[in-house]
Amino acid sequence: METKKQTGTAKREGKKSRGISSAIVIVVALILAESFFFFVLGAGSNFHDGSSANEPINLLGTMFKGGFVVPIILTLLLTVIILSVERFFALGKAKGKGNLINFVYDVKADLRKGNISSAEALCAKQKGSVAAIVDAGLKKYKEMETQSLSKETKIEEIKAEIEEATSLELPSMQQNLPIIATISTLGTLMGLFGTVLGMIKSFAALGNAGAVDSVALSVGISEALVNTASGILTGALAIISYSYFSGKIDNMTYAIDEMGFALTQTYAETHNS
Repeated sequence: METKKQTGTAKREGKKSRGISSAIVIVVALILAESFFFFVLGAGSNFHDGSSANEPINLLGTMFKGGFVVPIILTLLLTVIILSVERFFALGKAKGKGNLINFVYDVKADLRKGNISSAEALCAKQKGSVAAIVDAGLKKYKEMETQSLSKETKIEEIKAEIEEATSLELPSMQQNLPIIATISTLGTLMGLFGTVLGMIKSFAALGNAGAVDSVALSVGISEALVNTASGILTGALAIISYSYFSGKIDNMTYAIDEMGFALTQTYAETHNS
């Protein structure tokens, strides 16, 4: 019963820390991107004689000439930005209120003193996913002290409890990161796709019989350059975001591994059975 109770607590904590759905974010980003493309970039004030069919007179108009690929790339860019902000707050909550390094150090100090209640109080104060996992391990630690099992079995039980709690919390910490990783490649590819389309239009204008259609040529070049720049920007931001948040998760998993080792090691050193 006690084990089920602990597992239920970890599950509830994990559910509370889950972030927003990436599908909802993508739909919202698409709506915002399409609105920005048509109503801001496509505004008549960005073109000669107030018509988007004419040459652009500023950067916004030039971006509009990038074609239908632009709102797709803008959708990916907005998705990266929104998910990055969401992950920033979600992982900050998972880390807890205090400094994670100090938290690990203080819990290990209490373990060495055999003060499990104080360690549990630190978990309650720290909060977050890491503290929830450590607290589950501490409860199992106390439970094993009252069980008539072999020492090796008790240590394995503590390890299993920490692993189970980690498996419940880790997905919520990694949520939406695969989407950001995918966009890091997809954004660059969409930029390349737009570049190819722009160059096709440019060569088509050069290949026309008679005088070169300067408007068509400029539109093709604009589409190529705008899509190249926006695609590279999107891919770069996605890579930076993914690397940053992956590093934060690695730090938290390292702290969890450190606490798991400390719990089992302390039990092994301070208990004969």
